[in-house]
Amino acid sequence: MTVLAIDQGTSATKAVVFCPERGVLADVDVPVPGGRFAGDAVEQDPEALWQSVVDAGTRALAAAGEPVEAVGVGNQGETVLGWDRASGAPLTMAVSWQDRRAVSVTDRLRAEGWADRLVGLSGLPLDPYFAAPKQSWVQATLLDQGSAPATAVVSTVDAFVLHRLTGGAYVTDATTASRTGVLDLDAGAWHADACAAYGLDPRRLPEVVSCDETLGVTEAFGPRLPVVGAMVDQQAALLAQGCRDRGEAKCTYGTGAFVLAALGERPTRSTAGLATSIAARLRDGVTRYCADGQVYSVGAAVRWLERVGLVDGPGDLDRLGLAEADSGGVAFVPSLAGLGAPVWRPQARGAFVGLSLATTRGQLLRAVGEGVAAQVTLLARAVEADLGAPLSALRVDGGLTRSRLVMQAQADLLGAPVEVYPQACATALGVAALTLRGVHGAGAEDVVVRGWTPSAVFEPTADRSTAEGVYDRWERALRASLDEPDRG
Repeated sequence: MTVLAIDQGTSATKAVVFCPERGVLADVDVPVPGGRFAGDAVEQDPEALWQSVVDAGTRALAAAGEPVEAVGVGNQGETVLGWDRASGAPLTMAVSWQDRRAVSVTDRLRAEGWADRLVGLSGLPLDPYFAAPKQSWVQATLLDQGSAPATAVVSTVDAFVLHRLTGGAYVTDATTASRTGVLDLDAGAWHADACAAYGLDPRRLPEVVSCDETLGVTEAFGPRLPVVGAMVDQQAALLAQGCRDRGEAKCTYGTGAFVLAALGERPTRSTAGLATSIAARLRDGVTRYCADGQVYSVGAAVRWLERVGLVDGPGDLDRLGLAEADSGGVAFVPSLAGLGAPVWRPQARGAFVGLSLATTRGQLLRAVGEGVAAQVTLLARAVEADLGAPLSALRVDGGLTRSRLVMQAQADLLGAPVEVYPQACATALGVAALTLRGVHGAGAEDVVVRGWTPSAVFEPTADRSTAEGVYDRWERALRASLDEPDRG
């Protein structure tokens, strides 16, 4: 029952070989080179993305040293590109989920009165973070209509990768499709009116398939393998951490931080500013939904600290930040690439608020850790408003779960336990669960979904008045960064 699972991410592609009896047999990371940051533009080289998939999968199989039954693929969600279905060749750069240039598209649609209708249809707010605005923008701006072949398409990056893996399939799974803004959330199919609003032809979009489907076969990693299972990254992490019942929630701290909460089998729209998406659609007819929100700059904020010389590496966040009793009244708003849920301000920028001549480097770093935790808490409170009940715990994964500063601040601000996932590959393991289900049937995924215990649990230790004081200071800083009046 051993399977290969690939998580094609923003900064790296991870490949895991998983055996239900022996666990993770190989875990390989391959960096993705060739990124470009310029103002609101964030682009990646599609060939580099593809090569990272091939290299990661090949190295993981070599490291495991034994055959696998099938391969499944996770993807980074809202990243899009133009490419040629006939040749599989990219026609544009891959426009990252972090790219903000499609704000011109969302501004136009908002002015035309589409905002409420599109939210009602798709469950997604009108924001350039999602795929359809970027697809529209790429189609109109980057794709050379005069020289583009008749077989040119603009899709999310998963369709490009799966096409190359299988030698021709043109598909996207239902979770990824639900991150575009043109999928009818209730029907699970492309909506003609939503597509028309963005200038997209639904006939040129990939076929929407269930997450545990067999999609074809590949020889990209050497042996001939069936490709079974596909899912967007955050929903895969949600699955791996066992969040299937309504109210169970997780946060992944990667390049960004992503809070998802299971909603069950009814696609209830958020009234608190969150997005509603498909958590999983399975071949047996079961469809589950989730509410989600995001902080765009988390690991990216730490890399920014490195670039400007405030830290030498992520470890300095704890080494220097925890040496301070508090942040000295400084608050940090990590909106370095705009604000997502529940504020939805793509033009927002990050801010340190409360600086003085007495501010130390350690206090700045403590403020960064608390600022990340505070913005995740903002999302968690929106989740609680939609659920009508507090979260009993937050399950977490990703690189910043290694920071005691961030995790303890998270527990204190939430007022609830934070349970750390024991593996560094939650997304890949969620994909492995789907692949096992696709090959062996319903229930085969439970060895992943039910078979873990936290590697650490952070309980709240700060008294509520202290924790609320930190959060209130951060919330005032958020309003100040948005030029909004302080109502506190």
